[in-house]
Amino acid sequence: MGTEEMLVKYDPEGLHKVYDRWPEIARESYESNHEHIDESNVNHIIFAGMGGSGSVGDLFSSIFSKTNLFVSVVKGYNLPKNIDKNTLVITTSVSGNTVETLNILQNAFESKCRVAAFSSGGKMEEYCKKHNILYKKLKQNHSPRASFPTYVYSLLKNLEPLIPLTKTDIFDSIKSLEKTKTNIFSSNLTTTNNSLNLAKWISSIPLIYYPWGLQTAAIRFKNSLQENAKMHTITEDVVEACHNGIVAWENPSEIKPILIRGVDDYSKTKETWQIIKQYFKNNEIDFYEIISEHGNILSKLISLVYVLDYASIYKAVISHIDPSPVLPINYVKEQRSVTREQIAQN
Repeated sequence: MGTEEMLVKYDPEGLHKVYDRWPEIARESYESNHEHIDESNVNHIIFAGMGGSGSVGDLFSSIFSKTNLFVSVVKGYNLPKNIDKNTLVITTSVSGNTVETLNILQNAFESKCRVAAFSSGGKMEEYCKKHNILYKKLKQNHSPRASFPTYVYSLLKNLEPLIPLTKTDIFDSIKSLEKTKTNIFSSNLTTTNNSLNLAKWISSIPLIYYPWGLQTAAIRFKNSLQENAKMHTITEDVVEACHNGIVAWENPSEIKPILIRGVDDYSKTKETWQIIKQYFKNNEIDFYEIISEHGNILSKLISLVYVLDYASIYKAVISHIDPSPVLPINYVKEQRSVTREQIAQN
């Protein structure tokens, strides 16, 4: 059975079809009408979200990394203590019903922070309307993870006065997505498809090495492999790993290293890559390299996410796994509902 037939058989909900439309979705989302968030006197931005929604915050944290704004990413129930009236809390929950993010939304409102919320509806929409909180309803495309470009490019428009990117930078990133699509989408199932080649290479637990600036892409890839291909995955900062993690390679292992490199990494980081690659070669450790596109930080990250996410879909399909269901996540949500009902009855 060829890969095309396998996509039809093992991806019946058409997750790959949504990914084929990512560049189009990104452009439509950015060009849609969005209300700018008031940026006056903001000195701290907190992005709150979990799972696919949480990766949106990771991306914006990277974008803001070279500004004077203090940026935090919260993946949990509680806000940090260093918040005040000049703190902007942005909550993202594609479903609108994420318990942790709803808790953050309530805490932010009660703490008199500035708040903006994004979801496809659910309890988040209800709470925002009740309390007159700035709210934007955005479409869910298949699942939270597949809705990534919808939320990223909508927030880029909302945060336009604050982000250290020009409109040209943003449209360049969309062009980068369009260029990347021609190589990795489901109409190019040939040996030139970078995502498919990576998926075929992954045969055991991958260990993803990354430099600090590309942490977003590494974490997102880990999450996507876990959700789509249902496999364990490890991430490590390559510079930090040279002070500890690399020692584990003294023992034979079926774990396989994947190196996510930036085309213009810091000079010392480039030196580290060369050293660790030579170590792998000297010890006959097979590894795989993925190098970012040229361009601004958004172009680099969004294209990497696109390539790596699609690789996780191909990995699922060639492993005869349906990438769409996330049964253990549903189990946790159901158990939480049961627990809340029991508490209410007591």
